[in-house]
Amino acid sequence: MQDHDPTSPRWLLFSFDGRIGRRSWWLWGAAVMIGMAMYLTVVLRLAGLSGETADLLVNALLLWPALAISVKRWHDRDKPAWWVLIAFVPVIGWLWVLIENGLLRGSAGANRFGKEPSR
Repeated sequence: MQDHDPTSPRWLLFSFDGRIGRRSWWLWGAAVMIGMAMYLTVVLRLAGLSGETADLLVNALLLWPALAISVKRWHDRDKPAWWVLIAFVPVIGWLWVLIENGLLRGSAGANRFGKEPSR
């Protein structure tokens, strides 16, 4: 595993290495992603794109950062990145993601994905 700066947005949004805690997941994975989606949608609509095209472009732009944040949170729960796919299970998938990533504590101490993030 490479050294990384857990305070760096570049590491947080673009790397799949390491772990993040619940607070970072809620802040970056929910609040920042929703804020960025709203901002980008408004800018693209003002630029003259249709709503459908703007939505498609915003989703494409935010896919990688959203995956990076989610993967790191699954790592904190000591689960492999493949667990991001649980979100595609209708109804129960999003509930599972919310409970596992948003409510349950990560594994204590270091695990196979790195050191325990500061809480």
